[in-house]
Amino acid sequence: MRVVIQRVSYASVTVDNELVSSIGCGMLVLAGFEHADTERDLGWMSAKIVNLRIFNDQQGVMNLSVKETSGEVLIISQFTLHAATKKGNRPSYIRAAPPEISVPLYHLFIGKVTEQLGKNVKTGIFGAEMKVDLLNDGPVTIMLDSKNKEF
Repeated sequence: MRVVIQRVSYASVTVDNELVSSIGCGMLVLAGFEHADTERDLGWMSAKIVNLRIFNDQQGVMNLSVKETSGEVLIISQFTLHAATKKGNRPSYIRAAPPEISVPLYHLFIGKVTEQLGKNVKTGIFGAEMKVDLLNDGPVTIMLDSKNKEF
């Protein structure tokens, strides 16, 4: 599982010019799933996201988690995070899990983040053509990979 986390002042997602979800201060999480992902990957990733200390404390030091700041989380599915670009100029998405695998993983991941955060998260619509609007705060952008934890 791969994610890109962006600390945001706000973020929203629209589908067919209709607002689907929006958040204020918190995290935008772009999540991609691969064939080999398991519930263990989802558990590690959800715990890492909820506890990642990327929000400023009173001294202006990134020392607080989204949970500690009562921030919001918006999770968007994004299979392109598993793009393979080693060969040629057209990315291959062969590592991205097909919908029959990734949809259940996506919903399980949302559940795990919700449980660990202690409140509902917002989401996009899996498989939809989405438009994501955000104001990256910092900017702070972090990539995580459950198969390469030092990424």
